[in-house]
Amino acid sequence: MKIYINPDKSEWSELLKRPSETVGDIETIVNAIFNAIKTSGDKAVADYTSKFDKVELTTFLVAEDEINDASNKISKELKEAINLAKSNIEKFHSAQKTDRVFLETIEGVECWQEKRPIQKIGLYIPGGTAPLFSTVLMLAVPAQIADCDEIVLCSPPNKDGKIADEILYTAQLCGVTKIIKVGGIQAIAGLTFGTETIPKVYKIFGPGNQYVTVAKQLATKYGVAIDMPAGPSELLVMADESANSAYVASDLLSQAEHGSDSQVILVTSSMKFAEQVNQEVKSQLKDLPRKEMATNAINNSKSIVVDNFETALELIDEYGPEHFIVCTNYNNFFVDNIGNAGSVFIGDYTPESAGDYASGTNHTLPTNGFSKAYSGVNLDSFLKSMTFQKISRKGIKNIGPAIELMAEAEGLQAHKNAITKRLNDLK
Repeated sequence: MKIYINPDKSEWSELLKRPSETVGDIETIVNAIFNAIKTSGDKAVADYTSKFDKVELTTFLVAEDEINDASNKISKELKEAINLAKSNIEKFHSAQKTDRVFLETIEGVECWQEKRPIQKIGLYIPGGTAPLFSTVLMLAVPAQIADCDEIVLCSPPNKDGKIADEILYTAQLCGVTKIIKVGGIQAIAGLTFGTETIPKVYKIFGPGNQYVTVAKQLATKYGVAIDMPAGPSELLVMADESANSAYVASDLLSQAEHGSDSQVILVTSSMKFAEQVNQEVKSQLKDLPRKEMATNAINNSKSIVVDNFETALELIDEYGPEHFIVCTNYNNFFVDNIGNAGSVFIGDYTPESAGDYASGTNHTLPTNGFSKAYSGVNLDSFLKSMTFQKISRKGIKNIGPAIELMAEAEGLQAHKNAITKRLNDLK
C-alpha cells in the first residue's frame, strides 16, 4: 500500500477517490436491458441470462426439491453457524421495534404514527466470485421480523443452472417466499417491472457490482424504492502504535478479497506502524486463495499518515467509509465524534468480519461516501411510517381559525372553505 504523509487538505478529494471500472456506456447497457425486459418479460430475461451467465434455463423458479437437496448437502457445523448468526441478527433487529407514537397536540386533535410493513420486497444476492449467503440473513431476517408479505430473492445461476446450496438453505430458513435464478441487471429489471415469472416489488435490497448499482438507481425512475446505492465494498482503519499490526493487516485484506474494485485505507498517526502493516499485508497476502483479487484491491488502496487525531477524524468524515475500524489508545474520541460511517468496529477484537456474519448488526451498508446521508439496512428499512389524525368538534374549533388564516394567506380558498363550512355548522 502506498504511504502518503500529511497530505494537504487540497489533495484529500483526489486521494480519497474510489476506484471504479471505466465503463463509459454502462447506463446505455442498463437502459437497453430494462427496455427489453419491460417489453418482452421472461424471454428477454432468458436471453440475457444466456448471454451473461452462459446458461440456458427453461424455468427461473427454484423448485422445492432443489431447496431440499441443497439443505441436505450443507454440513451440520455450517448449519449451526448459520443459525447462530441468524439468532444474533434476529435479536438485534427485533430490538429495533418501536411503539406507536400518540399525542394530543391540542385539545380535541389526536395525532399518531404507526409502522406498517412494505408488502412486496426484492432481495438481490450476488453469486459471482462468492455466494453471499450471509447477505440473505442480513436482508431476509429483518424482512421477516417486519412481516413483509412477499420476499422475493434473485441470485445469478452458475453454469449448471443452479444457485449455491448455502444461499438456498439460508433463504428457506429465513422465510423467503420465492427464489429466482436470475442475476445482474436483468434481475433488477425483472423486479422493477415484473415478468411472467418474476413478481414486481415495491422495494429492492442488496449489494452488487457497478451494473447492479446503476440498475437499482434506474429502478427508482419507475417508482420502485431501493435500500441505498451500494457499490464495491470498502474499509477504513484508524490505528496508532498501540494497535496490533497483524490484526489490522488481516482486516484490510478481509475487505480487499471481496473484489478488485474494493478499496481499503489505513489512517495512522505513526509512520512506523504504517510500514509494519505494509509488511504484514505482504506476508498474509501470499497465502490467500483470492490473492490476485486482493492484490488488485490493495493496489487501489493507501496508507495515510497524519500528525494528530483531529486531522484524522476530519479526513475520515470526508471519506465517509462503509466500514470503519478504530484501534487506538483513545478510541472514544472517534466513537464519540465520527459523523460519517456505515458501521463502526471498536478495538483489537472487533474485526469487520464479525459484522459481516454473526455479531447481529447488518452488513448491507452505504458505500462510495453515501454514509454521509444514508443509513445501513435496519428494521425500519422494511417498514413505512404512517401518520393518523382524528379531530373532534372541540378540536376543529381550536385549530380551525388558524387554518383559515393560513389557507387564505396562501391563496387556497378551497382549503379555507373546508374548515369554514364545518365551523359554521358548529356555531
